[in-house]
Amino acid sequence: MTRPACILWDWDNTLVDGWAAIQHGLNATFSEFGMPEWDRETVLANVRGSLRDTFPGMFGAEWERARDIFYTAVRSCHLQVLNPMPGAAQAIAAAAVLGPQGVVSNKQGPLLRAEAAHLSWAGHFATLVGAGDATADKPSAAPILMALAACGVPAGPAVWYIGDTVLDMDAARAAGCTAVLLGRAAHDGGVAAARPDHVFDDGHALAAWLQHLARAGVGEGD
Repeated sequence: MTRPACILWDWDNTLVDGWAAIQHGLNATFSEFGMPEWDRETVLANVRGSLRDTFPGMFGAEWERARDIFYTAVRSCHLQVLNPMPGAAQAIAAAAVLGPQGVVSNKQGPLLRAEAAHLSWAGHFATLVGAGDATADKPSAAPILMALAACGVPAGPAVWYIGDTVLDMDAARAAGCTAVLLGRAAHDGGVAAARPDHVFDDGHALAAWLQHLARAGVGEGD
């Protein structure tokens, strides 16, 4: 396992748990449209793509009205229910020794940046790219390439993109970067479906390995 020159992160379910706000936003929208609500497990199993990629299929011609309802509901509570994932702060600190960091998320850019500021994490990242910031959202390579331009690092295997879903791993491969899975992707078909280059059970395990790479220069294996 080669020492990374740059690390890019997914946001939700990778660095933070903000699912309560996403669930609230979706259910407020579903209620307005007379649709059944989703529990947390259903949200985790279904939320992958960005809103601009998924809402037209869910709400048809009224998807923009649905979008406005969703964002109003999310903004009402997302900072209050936001929590770091286990080991996330330690992993960010360990990655800082190795090179620049950025975030590439399918969460709307302004919401993403507000959450990073709320956690006092924004200063750790050279850039925070959210849905709508690039010409296309994940699984397109476009937002990853946009983030790398801000970091001053070319795409390639020395860039790790760390996320929790098959979509994240697909985006990493589309950009020519190393796909790193955080968690076992039980909500998304498991490790076999994600086909990562490397996998870590949680942020604590990832932080320990990044610290090892910082000390050793090059790891001894996966």
